Amino acid sequence: MQINLISVGNRMPGWVRQGYDEYAKRLPRECELVLKEIAPGKRTKNSDVARIIKEEGERMIAAIPQGAHIVTLDIPGKSWTTPELAQAMRRWLESGQHVSLLIGGPEGLADSVKQLARESWSLSPLTFPHPLVRIVVAEQLYRAWSILHNHPYHRQ
Repeated sequence: MQINLISVGNRMPGWVRQGYDEYAKRLPRECELVLKEIAPGKRTKNSDVARIIKEEGERMIAAIPQGAHIVTLDIPGKSWTTPELAQAMRRWLESGQHVSLLIGGPEGLADSVKQLARESWSLSPLTFPHPLVRIVVAEQLYRAWSILHNHPYHRQ
């Protein structure tokens, strides 16, 4: 299974790439985490934000592998405990499908993206900077994998 983290935003600071890479490289091939960056729409004072979000959504949809299980990261989604995320990961692994986790831009996800989702995951009711979400998601996926494999990284 491959987990595609499809995220609006590019040109991240070094600390973001370093943090994400640290956890992504820890995951084994059976659960490979691949980042797909979507170029954000250009935002100015007079931008048509609805159009920008729609276009970002179209680019995100184009990046989703055929037949992937789609999970959006969205505040109104379901909050999972780490053990619940581990169980979700177990389901994903057993399904044999690739998984696409989608992170929107500053204004969130396009409705067209939300409609494709089979699940929606909320990290918190707080709004996080999108670069930080990449790191948190990568770390939590590694933690979930460690629970499934009785790895000492996660201690209860």
